[in-house]
Amino acid sequence: MLLCSLLSACQPAGIEDIDLAPPQAPLVELKVGTLYGPQIFMNSGQGFSGFDYEMASRFAEYLHLPMTMTPYPSRSELYRALKTGEIDIIAAGMSKTASREEQFRLGPPLYKVNQVLIYREGLPQPQAIDQLEGSIAVIADSAFVDTLTQLQQDHPQLLWEQVYDKDNEELLTMIANGELDYTITDSTSLQINRRYLPELRDGMILEQGLDVVWLLAPQGSDILMSQLLAFWHSEQRAGTLAHLNEKYFGHVKRFDYVDTRAFIRAIDRVLPRYRKLFESYAGTLDWRKLAATSYQESHWDPNARSPTGVRGMMMLTMPTAKRVGISNRLDAEQSIRGGAIYLADIMDRLPDSIPENQRIWFALASYNIGMGHVEDARKLADQMDLNPSAWRDIKKVLPLLQKRKYYQQTRYGYARGSEAVHYVDSIRRYYDTLVWIDNQERHLEVTAQPGTLTPAEPQPVALSGDGPNEVPLAEPKLPR
Repeated sequence: MLLCSLLSACQPAGIEDIDLAPPQAPLVELKVGTLYGPQIFMNSGQGFSGFDYEMASRFAEYLHLPMTMTPYPSRSELYRALKTGEIDIIAAGMSKTASREEQFRLGPPLYKVNQVLIYREGLPQPQAIDQLEGSIAVIADSAFVDTLTQLQQDHPQLLWEQVYDKDNEELLTMIANGELDYTITDSTSLQINRRYLPELRDGMILEQGLDVVWLLAPQGSDILMSQLLAFWHSEQRAGTLAHLNEKYFGHVKRFDYVDTRAFIRAIDRVLPRYRKLFESYAGTLDWRKLAATSYQESHWDPNARSPTGVRGMMMLTMPTAKRVGISNRLDAEQSIRGGAIYLADIMDRLPDSIPENQRIWFALASYNIGMGHVEDARKLADQMDLNPSAWRDIKKVLPLLQKRKYYQQTRYGYARGSEAVHYVDSIRRYYDTLVWIDNQERHLEVTAQPGTLTPAEPQPVALSGDGPNEVPLAEPKLPR
C-alpha cells in the first residue's frame, strides 16, 4: 500500500520555507548531495559510477578540493540540506522547472530528457490524459508533480498520489509487477531501467527537451556558480559531456523486449553453472564484461556453432583457438579461458592513445570484426576531424565501412560496421544488467543483517582532491 498523499489542482509542488544559511566562506571541501540511481550515483562493486558522480568528481578536481558525495533518501531532504548549508550542490539528475528556479540557482545544462508516462506491457497504450484509468503515483517533490499540477488545470478530473517513502526505481518496479497503473519518469531513466524491468512501456510524452541541471543555494553561491560555469565550458570543449552522455545513455536507446526477458532468465537458470569460470579467467577485466561478451556470442551455450565456423561459449575460430592454446572449443572452460586470453591480447595491442576506460569497447569491436577494420575506422575518424580514440566517435564511423565511398579508401575494405556497433552496445546492456542484479543481491544481503545502514540512509563517499588519480577514502579505487 502506498504511503502517500493525494494531491489536488490547488496544491502545486513547493518547497517549504527554511532559514537560509549565511554566505559561505571559501570552500575547503566540495560537499555534494545526490540520490541513488544508475545514471546518477551507484556503487557497481567495481567502484562508484553515474553521470552526476563523474561530473562532480571532475568538478572537485577542477577546484583542487576533496569531495564528499552523500546520497539522501528524498528530494525534500536534499533541498533542506542545500538551503541550510549542509551541502554545496545538488547533483542528482534533476531537470529544470519553474519551482526550482524560484527556490534555487540552477547550473548549466548537462543533458536533456523527456518526461514520459509509464505503464505495463500488455495494457492498452494510453492515448490521452482524459483516457487514463487507474492509479497514478509519482515521487514526492519531483518535477513530475509540477507537470501533473499544470495538466490538472486543463483536466480537472486528473488525480494522482505523491509518494514519499519510495524512490523512482521502486515505482517503476511496481509498474512492472502490476502493482501500480501509471507513473512518470525521465526518458533516460526508462531507457536504463527497462533493461532490468522489460515489462515497462512508454506512453505519452508529457514534457519534452528538459534540461538536467545541478542546484546551488539561492544565496552565498556566487563564487561557486562562477566556478561551475567556467568548469562547464571547459568540459564541454573537451568533449566530456558528450563522452558521459554516450557512456551512460548511448547504448540503452535500442531495446529488445524478448531478448531482455531471455537474458534475465538466463542469468537465473544458466549463469550459475559458468559464473566461477568467468570469475577465474577474467583476469583484470570485470568478470561480468567477459560473461556479457559470452552471452552475446553464444547465449552461454557451450555447444553453439556458427555457419562461419566459430564455436563454443566464446565463439572462437579454429586459428584463434590454436593461437590461445585451446584444443576443444566446445569445452566451456577452455572456451572461456581462450576468449579471455584473446580479448586481453586485443586490449594490450590497442594504441596507447585510447583511454583506459574505453579500451574494452574498442577491443570488443575488434573481437567482432577484427582489429584491422577498427583501425580503418579510426583513420577515417581522424580524416573527418573526429576523435579516433573516443568510442562515441568511432561508433559513428564504423557503419561507414559498409559504404563503398568510404571502405574503398581503407586498407581492409568492407566490414559490417553497424553490426559491430550493435554488438558492443548489446554487451554494454548485458553488463549493466549483471551489475544491477549483483547490486540487488548485495542490498538484500546487507539489509538482512541487523544494525546495518539501508540505502535510504545518507552514506557519504569522501574523495581526496589531489588530482585525477584521487582515491575514495571508503573504497580501494576511484573509477575514471
